[in-house]
Amino acid sequence: MTLVQLEYLLAVDTYRHFATAAEHCFVTQPTLSMQLQKLEEELGTQLLDRSRVPVRPTETGKEIIAQARIVVTEAKKIHEIVQEQKKELAGELRIGVIPTLAPYLIPLFITSFMEKYPQVRVVVQELLTEQITERLIHDQLDAGLLVTPLEHKCIKEIPLFYEAFYTYINPKHPLARYKTISPAQLDMDELWLLDEGHCFRSQVLHICNQNVKNTVAQGSSLDYKSGSLETLRRIVETQHGLTLLPELLVLEMPEDKRRLVHPFEEPQPLREVSLAVHRSFLKKKLVEALQQEIIAAVPESIKQRRKEQVMAIH
Repeated sequence: MTLVQLEYLLAVDTYRHFATAAEHCFVTQPTLSMQLQKLEEELGTQLLDRSRVPVRPTETGKEIIAQARIVVTEAKKIHEIVQEQKKELAGELRIGVIPTLAPYLIPLFITSFMEKYPQVRVVVQELLTEQITERLIHDQLDAGLLVTPLEHKCIKEIPLFYEAFYTYINPKHPLARYKTISPAQLDMDELWLLDEGHCFRSQVLHICNQNVKNTVAQGSSLDYKSGSLETLRRIVETQHGLTLLPELLVLEMPEDKRRLVHPFEEPQPLREVSLAVHRSFLKKKLVEALQQEIIAAVPESIKQRRKEQVMAIH
């Protein structure tokens, strides 16, 4: 049994396809298949059910794969020890970020981070929360920037800051005359929401204490399903109704657009933004550097906020 064989096994479990797993392991499919067959012969048991599409691990295979993840992770820590002794940060840092954070948070810290650590190659992907969680578990990401709590036994959450929600209201809407808004004033029939799958949608519905399936403001002939906050903002400006926006987006808006922004009454609804990693995560120094750089870049008004001060939602 070799580490390479275990890595091939983990790749097949992750991608559920021999050709795709081989591609990500930079070997040919026959090479990968032969090594896995040798592993099964050595262990005297079948690890993968090749008769099913997509290929899946057998019951025994599932247990061995779980142990293989631990073994491979522990082996990779040897390289970390060497890097720490050299006292230099280098290598690749793969980050997953949810779409309602990425455009507003990444620009705040990425330039200074890359200037400070020029030997680090940063790979950023915009992904939904479920995708980030899955890729952290399968070692396809080193860290995730998302909203917590996730309450997943394999994921460690490192809270970074607490971001407020704001209402964004068409100037002709009756609520536009109020300086601050109460969640009780929000009419779901006039609220534009993101598509299913976006955690921001669930957070908005939590604020409104509602559970609705439509994403279309009622009384409109426009049916627009969107995964973009920027699109919802433009619809409010040019059509009617209202939507909710995160604080980092609001802070970068031009002054002429901020007149449509209305804060919530105290206590403000907040979302907890965290750095998420696998509980047995590698690249600890890189992740710590990322954490410090993000916190340093966040506006002071957000940085000083504490969870216990407000109504936190997730």
